[in-house]
Amino acid sequence: MTTDAFALYGTRAQEKQPVRLTAGKLTADLADGNLRSIRYDGSEVLRAISYLVRDRDWGTYSPEIANLRIEQSGDCFEVAYQARCDGPGATKLSIDIRISGGQGRLDFEAEAVTETGFETNRCGFCILHPIVGIAGSPATVEHVDGRIVETRFPDLIEPWQPFKDMRAITHEVMPGVAAECRMEGDTFEMEDQRNWSDASYKTYVRPLALPWPYQVQGSQPVRQKTSLIIRDAGSSEKRSSVVTPGATISLKLGTRTGTMPGVGVIVTPDEADATLAAASLLSQIAPRELLFHFDPDAGHGAEALKSFAAIAALHRGRSTLEIALPCKSSPASEVAEIARQMQMAKFKPDAVLISPSVDRQSTPPGSKWPDCPPLEDVYAAARAAFPETRIGGGMLSYFTELNRKRVPAGEIDFVSHCTNPIVHAADDLSVMQTLEALPFITRSVRAIYGDKPYRIGPSTIPMRQNPYGSRTMDNPSGGRIPMANRDPRHNGRFAGAFALGYAIRVLDAGLECLTLSALAGPFGLVAGPDEPTEQGGRRPLFNAVRTLSGLAGASWQECVSSSPSDVLAFIAVDAAGAKLHMVNLTCEERKVDCGALGGDVLLAPFAIAVLPLAH
Repeated sequence: MTTDAFALYGTRAQEKQPVRLTAGKLTADLADGNLRSIRYDGSEVLRAISYLVRDRDWGTYSPEIANLRIEQSGDCFEVAYQARCDGPGATKLSIDIRISGGQGRLDFEAEAVTETGFETNRCGFCILHPIVGIAGSPATVEHVDGRIVETRFPDLIEPWQPFKDMRAITHEVMPGVAAECRMEGDTFEMEDQRNWSDASYKTYVRPLALPWPYQVQGSQPVRQKTSLIIRDAGSSEKRSSVVTPGATISLKLGTRTGTMPGVGVIVTPDEADATLAAASLLSQIAPRELLFHFDPDAGHGAEALKSFAAIAALHRGRSTLEIALPCKSSPASEVAEIARQMQMAKFKPDAVLISPSVDRQSTPPGSKWPDCPPLEDVYAAARAAFPETRIGGGMLSYFTELNRKRVPAGEIDFVSHCTNPIVHAADDLSVMQTLEALPFITRSVRAIYGDKPYRIGPSTIPMRQNPYGSRTMDNPSGGRIPMANRDPRHNGRFAGAFALGYAIRVLDAGLECLTLSALAGPFGLVAGPDEPTEQGGRRPLFNAVRTLSGLAGASWQECVSSSPSDVLAFIAVDAAGAKLHMVNLTCEERKVDCGALGGDVLLAPFAIAVLPLAH
């Protein structure tokens, strides 16, 4: 069993183990000063309570923690510490934290103060409710004016805030147990974080309709408090279906079936030469689709298209050109010029995916939409320039932007978007938990676009473009940081497990194409220069993508896991027969009971297993 940190995560740096806090039936994990996995009687109540400070690009500070004190007796606990954030221009922010738990109650208090003034987009509490078992369920919301409203958590993903001006929210954890989360010190609102593939509903401080960034004023303390109150009716009914850590996970055959999607690989002008150099590996993967990225605002022009033509000539499958249209002049003239350059380069893709460049940037609630020509004009220009080519639309960024600006379905032949798992958090648990949100995303897309051909990608752990700030985050030290353009786990088995888990979670969407990587570079299947993996070396992700690519067009059948957050599986049937594909999404060995499908299997951390089936 592989336990080497680099093999698993692409880095030897390991996350600190959280401290388990216990107060009777109430438990929480203390990690980096915040609370994770808050449970009552074994059932998850809240995914997290965190005190976060965000910079002007929505990057999250990692504060220095000092004077940490933890006291607990089993029936109660207390935590105290001081945190400090160092901002630009020698500005500093200090936060005093107090956390206490006992008798079915948890309180998290914070006082922030700065002597210098401190610029931030957000400074305060974020509370995460889980989504599985909560989506679509009843909730009671108390507003800041005292109104109490009986409502529901959104089922389909809500593009805007489902609840505003919040003081408290209450939901049922399990029969007979209710949890009230009460927020004091400011006005809170909730957003549906499934938009970004986060597996949570996030209640956060300071409404987005207010200006940001803003200044925390010098010598004016900012006090906030979040309280969790559990009300247990004391029913003797067995209420928890929580899988005991280390317990055997069972698989059984499900009822859903479908066809495996084609797999794509993205190619950018920056990686075109490296892709050509690795052409033999491209033929081994044999993707159904090459997705070529073209952005005139980034300086892409005729030379990039010539490189694309050379790569496409070596490829036996289809190709799509992804265009970020500048829209600085008329769409018709800009698209016509790109078409002219393509003709000169002898590059003729099978499809064109086009989107205004400005639509890659987010328009948060309360913000003014940027100038942009009507999408109907953009698609009409593409139809005129490429009359024999399929035209796709959607977003070159994430589902969030597609959900908030829904493209006219009748004007396009397919719809597309990407996802990224490190928009808000980049710890290992949060990244893997984003897989839970994917079925909600695809179901929401299908609710909007029906049976329109549907593509996803590129969707990778590193972030290729930041819709929420001026840049992606450089990551020279190879840490686990949100919005980073390089992520160490892309080099480890973690990424292979994530990719297969991703594919399993979106099987039911009936995708036409799923793109999970590039061939070369920081988003690629093989490493380039100055990377922790040997140049030209195959990352573990290579095998996962090659397997999925080989299954394109095969039939699949659902397998139901007793613990889908730990192990996912499906059956694929092609000309070679039926095979059971399994993946361990955790850093621990997992025992899997395959039942009638084939006995017991031990899965190593982040391991993928393929078992031939007799029937």
